[in-house]
Amino acid sequence: MSRIGKLPVVIPAKVKATVVNNTVVIEGPKGRLEQSFNPAHVKIRAEANTVKVEPAGNSRICGAMHGTARSIIAGMVLGVEKGYEKKLEINGVGFKAAVNGKVLNLALGYSHDINMPIPEGINVKVDNNTFVTISGFDKHMVGQVAATIYQYYPVEPYKGKGVRIAGQHVRRKEGKKAG
Repeated sequence: MSRIGKLPVVIPAKVKATVVNNTVVIEGPKGRLEQSFNPAHVKIRAEANTVKVEPAGNSRICGAMHGTARSIIAGMVLGVEKGYEKKLEINGVGFKAAVNGKVLNLALGYSHDINMPIPEGINVKVDNNTFVTISGFDKHMVGQVAATIYQYYPVEPYKGKGVRIAGQHVRRKEGKKAG
C-alpha cells in the first residue's frame, strides 16, 4: 500500500472539492479543475475538509494508482489555491521573445519567427526579451507549454545557445582544436 496514498488531501478554506463517480472537481480562487479516475483502480471519497483515496483491489496497478491519484488531487488543490510557475531563459545573439496578445513570438535563429498560441488559463510574461515566465493553475498545462517552448531550440552544448529551463545545468563541450 502506498505511503503517499494513505495520507488524506487536506482541502483549504478557499477551495471546494466534490467527488461524483470517481470524478474529482476542485474549485478555488484561481480556477476549476476536473479529473476522472478509473473506478477499477481507486476509490475516492470527499469528507468534511479532506479527500481520501483508497485502492480498489490488491493488484499491482491498484497500488500504483493509489499514490498517483492522491498526488494528482493534491496538485490540483495546490494549483487552484496558489498556482504553478515555470521560468525559461533564452540565450544567444538575436534570440528573443515577446508576447503579442494571446501569441508568444519567439526569434530563435531560424529563418522565420515562431508564433506560438498561448492556451486558455496560461499566462506568459517576458522580461528583458530573454526571461519567459509561464504561470497558471493547471500543473500539466504549465509544464506542457514550457516543454513546447524548450523543444523549439534546446540548449546546445558548445556555445550554450537556446532555451533553457531556469536552473537547468547544461554540460558544455570543448570545440575542435586547431592543430
